[in-house]
Amino acid sequence: MREIVLDTETTGFDPANGDRIVEIGCIELIDHLPSGASYHCYLNPERDMPADAEKVHGLSIGFLSDKPLFADVAAEFLAFIGDSPLVIHNAGFDMKFLNAELGRMGAEQLPYERAIDTIVMAKVKFPGARYSLDELCKRFAVDLSDRTKHGALIDAELLAQVYLELLGGRQKTLSLAPSGLALRPVEEVAAVRQRPEPLPPRITEAELAAHAAFVAKELGDGALWKKMETPAG
Repeated sequence: MREIVLDTETTGFDPANGDRIVEIGCIELIDHLPSGASYHCYLNPERDMPADAEKVHGLSIGFLSDKPLFADVAAEFLAFIGDSPLVIHNAGFDMKFLNAELGRMGAEQLPYERAIDTIVMAKVKFPGARYSLDELCKRFAVDLSDRTKHGALIDAELLAQVYLELLGGRQKTLSLAPSGLALRPVEEVAAVRQRPEPLPPRITEAELAAHAAFVAKELGDGALWKKMETPAG
């Protein structure tokens, strides 16, 4: 199963007020684990950068001024995500911005149903707790040492780890089978073959007689051993 963990950085909180996307980061998951494939780009927002937003992600207009416009990378971005589910922290925020950018181009919108919101997952798993990405990383002991500011790609990488933990943790993928070996259902395992004739006993008649004499002499008729013997006949 293919999924895409996605994060964006923006100039603010609301595209209806003219805010724009300035960074997109995506991580490909196959069966909930990173495949190594990713997508990342910085974007020229064609506007100023509010100081509060720059404090969060550290992206200045001077840095972004020579970067491509969203319309320039849209085809490449859409090809990468394909029709895969999108794993997003606070999905409504990122989906709103992506659809605003697509709307400017007259392109088809991304359906909100495609998004898997990890905040919703966290609220179900930990009612009443804090649900920021930082808080969830701390809860699951996900290393934050490389993250000095918010960044779309590094946040997507962190979210991929948090998502796995929300699904049940690393134990979810535990398998004792050697790599590449498919486990067969129990019903497909061949029945144990029976010998056509039982093997002859290795105990001699003399040994059997000696053992019987020992039990009779040392343990008596009330011996537990005698109670376990199968009656003859």
